[in-house]
Amino acid sequence: MASFKPTKIQVYPKLGEKVTQDTLYWKNYKAPVQIKEFGAITNIDFSPVAPHNFAVTAFTRVHIYGPFSQEPVKTFTRFKDTAYSGRFRSDGQLFVAGCEDSVVRLFDVSGKVALRMFKGHTKAVHVTDFTSDRYQILTGSDDYTCRLWDIPNATELTTYQEHTDYIRCGVTSKLNRDLFITGSYDHTLKVFDARADKSVMTMDHGQPVESLLLYPSEGLLISAGGRYVKVWDLLKGGQPLVSLKNHHKTVTCLCLSSNGQRLLSASLDRHVKVYNTTNYKVVHNFDYAASILSLALAPDDESIVVGMTNGILSIKHRKSLEESKEISGQQKRRPSYRVFVKGKNYVPKQDDYLVSKPVKQHLAKYDKQLKKFNVSKALDTALERKPEITVAVIKELDRRGTLKNALAGRDEQGLSHLLNFLIGNMVDPRFAPVLVTAADMILDIYQSVIGQSPVVDRQLLRLQELLEREIDYQQDLVEVLGMLDTMFASSLPRKEVNLHLSRRKTESINSDREERRMLEAAAQNGNSSCTD
Repeated sequence: MASFKPTKIQVYPKLGEKVTQDTLYWKNYKAPVQIKEFGAITNIDFSPVAPHNFAVTAFTRVHIYGPFSQEPVKTFTRFKDTAYSGRFRSDGQLFVAGCEDSVVRLFDVSGKVALRMFKGHTKAVHVTDFTSDRYQILTGSDDYTCRLWDIPNATELTTYQEHTDYIRCGVTSKLNRDLFITGSYDHTLKVFDARADKSVMTMDHGQPVESLLLYPSEGLLISAGGRYVKVWDLLKGGQPLVSLKNHHKTVTCLCLSSNGQRLLSASLDRHVKVYNTTNYKVVHNFDYAASILSLALAPDDESIVVGMTNGILSIKHRKSLEESKEISGQQKRRPSYRVFVKGKNYVPKQDDYLVSKPVKQHLAKYDKQLKKFNVSKALDTALERKPEITVAVIKELDRRGTLKNALAGRDEQGLSHLLNFLIGNMVDPRFAPVLVTAADMILDIYQSVIGQSPVVDRQLLRLQELLEREIDYQQDLVEVLGMLDTMFASSLPRKEVNLHLSRRKTESINSDREERRMLEAAAQNGNSSCTD
């Protein structure tokens, strides 16, 4: 008796992930180190001087971590309420942070007590930053004002009250100590010059602005708010250049890579997108477990630090060259194929007595049912699997001539399950040749019950609309194909007629004529001889 042959599942070509230099670069990080903070992490800032410690602002404290430490090397806790926007000065010696109690505090990185306390705002201060000359501080508050403070004298220098909503982000120029930019929930970005009494440029983002970022050349400005990331040309009076909408929720923070050629944006949708700054296409994507509030890159992109709403700080360190080589070597050694095929090619000698070991055949559930000729159950089992398996089982049933039996005798629920599968996979070019036959049989079998079930009727109408739409697409494609064929044919150069071939054709035609004349003459001579 012949053994049962399992159903052959056709393997379809898969479009694998395109491996680019960006993919290799941004995937070359170790598994993340996760640290639990006391509250949502609203800001992360790296020190510009070695060893490049980073400050994490969360709840009522600011922790400073070393590059590879999992415990804070320094903690600032002199805040009466939630702290915001902890930032280092360019020399790494001073540190400033805002607070919910409207007081701005200046710290020495090596000390604990605040060196200066700047009081003047009436609501929470969410924006703090140092100017490029290191002697002034920019602050932005929920009282709609942004202010400049003098560090040595601890006095307020200038106040601007042009925004009409909370100021939640700001950035100072690294090339000019008098220039700074603020973003507000009133949807506007304003460029200020400390030598002027009012803003010198205003741009409308269209959404509450959450983050700002200047390019190193400071000719371009990037703003994030809502689901949009927008790029502005400051040298052309704030002209919008690009508007990106790759996130599904609010974009909360922005960051540039060390060489300035990649832009990173993080969002409440738990994703970090990496853009190429030449064409602003997404080249890589990071996924996280919770909504992201803050993001920072270490110098030379040595680590990616992300702060989330659930208080988790995620730190990814770049793999060293030795670790990358070791991992690649492990990947090469992993498939030890020789072990599994050892002895498979051994051929017995003439005097050897061969004992064959019976190989147990492991069948899938639908194959076991097919073996017992339970065709309906086999089809039901296949419908719960991947579409490739279901189509293979339908094809096998059609080959056996039992597909009609497997489709018949179904109740409303079973028929609805079948129609759902057809609606989801009918227009897939991989499955269409098989499923069209099945759909035709279903309509023949159940045409008498059409109109008795509103569920089945709705599904049949959906299937009809789907097929009509697909036919329209195919007709449009055929028309386009005809146009392309015409264009290609007209663009091809005309081939010159070969004179040698034309002569040979002429000679053959003339020889045919001569033969015909000779045959006619012979026939006439024969007729005349018969009459004589």
